[in-house]
Amino acid sequence: MSKISMKTPIVEMDGDEMTRILWKLIKDELICPFVELNTEYYDLGLPHRDETDDQVTIDAANAIKKYHVGVKCATITPNAQRVEEYKLKEMWKSPNGTIRAILDGTVFRAPIMTASIQSYVKGWKKPITIARHAYGDIYKATEYRVPGKGKAELLFTGENGESFRQTIYDFECSGVLQGQYNKDSSIDSFAHACFDYALDTKQDLWFATKDTISKQYDQTFKLRFADIFEKEYKEKFAAAGIEYFYTLIDDAVARVIRSEGGFIWACKNYDGDVMSDMVSTAFGSLAMMTSVLVSPDGNFEYEAAHGTITRHYYKYLKGEKTSSNPIATIFAWTGALRKRGELDGNAALSTFADKLEDACMETIESGTMTGDLALLCERGDVKKVNSTDFIAAIRANLEKKL
Repeated sequence: MSKISMKTPIVEMDGDEMTRILWKLIKDELICPFVELNTEYYDLGLPHRDETDDQVTIDAANAIKKYHVGVKCATITPNAQRVEEYKLKEMWKSPNGTIRAILDGTVFRAPIMTASIQSYVKGWKKPITIARHAYGDIYKATEYRVPGKGKAELLFTGENGESFRQTIYDFECSGVLQGQYNKDSSIDSFAHACFDYALDTKQDLWFATKDTISKQYDQTFKLRFADIFEKEYKEKFAAAGIEYFYTLIDDAVARVIRSEGGFIWACKNYDGDVMSDMVSTAFGSLAMMTSVLVSPDGNFEYEAAHGTITRHYYKYLKGEKTSSNPIATIFAWTGALRKRGELDGNAALSTFADKLEDACMETIESGTMTGDLALLCERGDVKKVNSTDFIAAIRANLEKKL
């Protein structure tokens, strides 16, 4: 068969460790044999980020603004141990945080469900989508390690001079400080994205923060959501037969566990980071979750929601075969290819993405699985395979469909 052509490139962002190995394998075995892949490539592996003083991450984000679709491999956010391991110039910030700050928008994450894997939470019958605000908060925070006694103050200087100053704490010993921020414009974009997504998918929308404790920061989120809903979405939600409600984050956790699923749970940036991992793990595996950043000006960035699978990478370096699950990374590619097809009017490309996803699920349902899924499956006919053989089985199913 002739390969499917692509008119406009996708911004391709390579990553780190075991997911970098899987990234190349997925391209070589599942995409390039069937698609004339057109990408603008950026190496976001930690060594190259260090070489470029992280400019490569900024360039990749701006490229997504140009081409409107990007796909990203998992990357390392370095801590002190990683600085030593990779001999870094400094402790670079999260590349995801950098990209999201430039693009703004909302990350929507939903579990990839399969009949072979039952949720740890027995009452969950339908997928739970996490809508995560993708701007500001601790991901763009300013931090300081307090060396000893002294006064920490919060100061705001407006256009007409100083307008707010308050003592945060009089340190009697060493400690640590963090200052974070958000913007009304970004919070409004977050709200619109959540409300629109709920209407598009006909799902209830829950939103949760901790405004009883954070009486300015979190309350701003609560009030702006409420105002936008009342003015622009209340009647639309009623007509669609869906509900929006706000509750405290701790109450939301209890409600979620008792629910049957089938709704969108909107969270602030850090809350969404944590809760999406909880939801994906409860549904089966961190490697079984889709993730897409949707910006208000029509940009889309697809990625796997999990990390770089460091433990498997160290085994790989020793020459050992690993059974790393590539599904979330494959679905990042299919999401980007489908969206590129939609934006370019390239139906063949979108259809290919659908067939690749179907081939993945048929492989799992046939009983051929990676180690993480095999441990979760209660069927008796499961065949645990390594990553290479798993991708080969997916390719065999894909070729039948094509």
